[in-house]
Amino acid sequence: MADPYFFGYGSLVNRTTHDFPMPRRATLKGWRRAWRHTDLRPVAFLTAIPDSDGEIDGLIAHVPDDDWDALDQREWAYDRIPVTDRVTHPLSQDIEVAVYAVPEDRHSAPTDKHPILLSYLDVVLQGYLHEFGEDGVRRFLSTTDGWDAPVLNDRAAPKYPRHRLLSAGEIAFVDECLQSVAARISDTTS
Repeated sequence: MADPYFFGYGSLVNRTTHDFPMPRRATLKGWRRAWRHTDLRPVAFLTAIPDSDGEIDGLIAHVPDDDWDALDQREWAYDRIPVTDRVTHPLSQDIEVAVYAVPEDRHSAPTDKHPILLSYLDVVLQGYLHEFGEDGVRRFLSTTDGWDAPVLNDRAAPKYPRHRLLSAGEIAFVDECLQSVAARISDTTS
């Protein structure tokens, strides 16, 4: 029987946000990331969307106790989709991999009323910086759609529940990256 693993492509890449065992770098083919809003949440989050030419970096990790329930609760706004045959990873044992994605009919583009939280973006980009370096962050930016979405600057009072502190150098790098994709950052929502 294959061991259950998940493929993380957003905040799950930041190892400090979870204690899932045995995380390993991996690549998922046939998918892209996109910033989307769903009525299930008040702000925009990342989702994976099918893209036959796409390829995204991320982490795979073993599902604790082979029990999907805890992870399903963390990722409650998403559906779990099997992607075993689309994931390249360094493990030699037989694994079964799933990715979490919001179904296309349940999401839309972010709006000023439903922005991306900068505290969430900080966590995601910090994770990619630590795992894949500056080039990995740039690949993240180029393989993610929706950079025209509004971003709420909540760094002073983070709204994202798993927010992390960034060093001054990390903040400067994240801000530089967001400028490179012309992110629209504001201190208020409409």
